[in-house]
Amino acid sequence: MTALVLTAGGARGAYQAGVMKRISEIPAFVDQAAPFSIITGASAGAINGAAIASQHDNFGVASKLLVKLWASLEANNVYRSDAFAMMKNAASLALDFGLGGLVGAGRVKSLVDSSPLYAFLNQNLKLDGIRRAVKEGGLYALGITATGYHTGRAFTFVEGKPGHPLWSKSRRVALPAEITLPHVLASAAIPIVFPPVELPAGAASAFFGDGAMRLVTPLSPAIRLGADRLLAVGVRCQESANSLLRSEWSQDADFAPNLKRPPLSQICGTLMNAIFLDHLDSDLDHLKRMNSFVAEHEKLASLVDLVAESDSDHEPMRIVTPLVISPSADIAIIAKTLQHRMPKTIRYVMDGLGTPDAQSADLTSFLLFDSEFTRELIQLGYRDAAQRIDEIEAFLRDPDYATAPTLTEVATE
Repeated sequence: MTALVLTAGGARGAYQAGVMKRISEIPAFVDQAAPFSIITGASAGAINGAAIASQHDNFGVASKLLVKLWASLEANNVYRSDAFAMMKNAASLALDFGLGGLVGAGRVKSLVDSSPLYAFLNQNLKLDGIRRAVKEGGLYALGITATGYHTGRAFTFVEGKPGHPLWSKSRRVALPAEITLPHVLASAAIPIVFPPVELPAGAASAFFGDGAMRLVTPLSPAIRLGADRLLAVGVRCQESANSLLRSEWSQDADFAPNLKRPPLSQICGTLMNAIFLDHLDSDLDHLKRMNSFVAEHEKLASLVDLVAESDSDHEPMRIVTPLVISPSADIAIIAKTLQHRMPKTIRYVMDGLGTPDAQSADLTSFLLFDSEFTRELIQLGYRDAAQRIDEIEAFLRDPDYATAPTLTEVATE
């Protein structure tokens, strides 16, 4: 089965909408069902994945829905940015930190009030389409991942065909669910910025936040659900990441840059990177290492069979073929040029955290919910997909097509 894996990234999720739009224009997919039996996502990827699953029977309609969502998005669709709301939250925060030891704390749930996002998504997403797609057979499973604030585990809520796989590991749990808007909102609840969301978990209920926090292996849910081919759409420019590494770690004293002490905004941006961007890179590195292992050990297949038969705690390893689409341009730099479009109240707070260098303006890129910015990212995603459209079409249409076969273990931690 072919799976679509959509990663986290806050406002950067608009890039994925552009990629999906271009893929949906492939002649073989026009007015046809989405070519993905499995869809998994976390954070912004959960929103995008739920949107595609809800219109699974017509990929073109699904991609147009995604573009509409992101192209019309403004800050007031995501959180309250008016002065009254911000001052009220700031007063509660000051009371918690200043007098919490005397009068009690816990008044502040988050830095912003994200109630507008519920209304925006509720107006645009018709999630009953997910159940229709599963019933009609086009969609095998949709997996939405959120982080449990009490256990610290990654919970993947799965709606799919009867008998679909479930799992419970030390850091990851899968539960059957009828995917609703609160599941999507929980997965997209950026820690500290947005409040936790209460969800049913078995016979009880618990509070959840952004799915990217603990999902250190974003490809894992799709693989566990049975995928042997993965189309993953990331939101990080690899060339930009390599450039930052060269500037931070230079072995040539004559060309070593004079790096300044990072402001708090840059530190927060690095924290957001650790949550949203780094996991896909490390997971793909793992796939590459395993692929090299396969090339050097021709007898591995028989060895794996023996291990699988003798160890009931581990599922067998199998070949998984990945194809990854990532931005060709640095989204942080795009955000830097448009940061003046943030609401004044939010921009005032951001200015107080200091000004990072352009390539390290990641915090802005996650929180810049603005239609001009998101349209830029949609266009970037569309162009990047267009550059590789023949490769993408071959991957999705030809069962024998292979990029770089990768051996991976379904039960990997």
